[in-house]
Amino acid sequence: MMKFLLPLAAFLVLVAFLAVGLNRDPREVPSPLVGKPAPAFDVPQLAAPDKRFAAKDMQGKVWLLNVWASWCVSCRQEHPLLVELGKTGIVPIVGLDYKDQRADGLGWLRQHGDPYVLSAFDGDGRVGIDYGVYGVPETYVIDKAGTIRYKQIGPVTPEALEQKILPLVKELNK
Repeated sequence: MMKFLLPLAAFLVLVAFLAVGLNRDPREVPSPLVGKPAPAFDVPQLAAPDKRFAAKDMQGKVWLLNVWASWCVSCRQEHPLLVELGKTGIVPIVGLDYKDQRADGLGWLRQHGDPYVLSAFDGDGRVGIDYGVYGVPETYVIDKAGTIRYKQIGPVTPEALEQKILPLVKELNK
């Protein structure tokens, strides 16, 4: 009888862990980078390959880094919201075209609108790796000192924008 109870107990513990894990929101996975300096990078701009962009160029500003790609279906979901946010000028948005073809990224922005003050080009995905990107879109709020203060996994939603991102941007700009 005892030899059956131990495997049963182990199975029940596994089921409990699985049940807890399945009830969590994957967008709420904590990022180890929040509260730490944003990884440094220096990459070509999407629209002007002869010009470069580095995270340090935004020093002294609160800004958003939005990781996107032309092949990303979820990016289409958040893009109209970013276009509207870009028009307000509340916060500069820098795009990071991730693991994409330059022509595809440029065509996508022409077709869907360009909310970015500029888009950097991360064709090989190295910047994304440094930022811990494991799926696009992802959006980071970076403060004036260059510290990551928030990471939005998945599309930016109106709720996330109104309840988390914009209040944080306002607080950081004080």
